[in-house]
Amino acid sequence: MQLLHFVIFVLFCLALAGGILVVSALFGNRQPHAVKDDTYECGLPPIHSARVSFPLRFVVVALLFILFDVEVAFVYPWAVLYRKLGPLAMVEMGAFLLVLVIGLVYVWKRGGLDWE
Repeated sequence: MQLLHFVIFVLFCLALAGGILVVSALFGNRQPHAVKDDTYECGLPPIHSARVSFPLRFVVVALLFILFDVEVAFVYPWAVLYRKLGPLAMVEMGAFLLVLVIGLVYVWKRGGLDWE
């Protein structure tokens, strides 16, 4: 019975998205213009090409931030349900956080967090 509700919900979402696309295609105001088709960069004319390579250091720091940010997001549900989970949950979360701290110390020692 729950699967039927899920399938109905998915079909409704697909029909709604398709309907919005069809109505937009039928009634949308399309007037092509060179200014509208030009690239947009913060309301200013673009200064250079969009194909600018970022330094590898920036990419590594950004990925590390996302990694640790997502991992810490797992701590919140655990904290909310801690009393219901029991003492084993404390040990498991301790191991989880220990792996995170070891990873952070490893990256720190390797200089992954240095911004040059």
